[in-house]
Amino acid sequence: MQQDTKLPVEVTSDSLSLNQKDGSAIFDGNVLIVQGDMRLSAPVVNVFYNPDSQGIARLLATGGVLLIKAEDEAEADQAEYNVEDGTIEMTGNVLLSQGVNTLASDRMTVDLESGAAKMHGRVKTIMRSGDN
Repeated sequence: MQQDTKLPVEVTSDSLSLNQKDGSAIFDGNVLIVQGDMRLSAPVVNVFYNPDSQGIARLLATGGVLLIKAEDEAEADQAEYNVEDGTIEMTGNVLLSQGVNTLASDRMTVDLESGAAKMHGRVKTIMRSGDN
């Protein structure tokens, strides 16, 4: 899941609540986050802005998260996207599908710059040949 984290982040939702004091926003209802060809959807996403700039520091998606990048799909209970570090950490019932292969674990960390992912906790892998 390699991604250019310098691309703009587009967020759409049913509603938005802003908190000027702590520099955060809550997107609620059918939230869709798009950055390049990466898509993340969830019921609720908290956005935390960088106090030193106008950019987004991190996003916390909860309530069941789906992350799609090309043919790779990942599901989890929640996901935290640290935009500055270019990492996504998905936790709770993580399921990663890459073509016909699937991996499940408690937690997955993805480095978007390198495209490398690491599964943590009890990991289960199902590998299929192309003709199964």
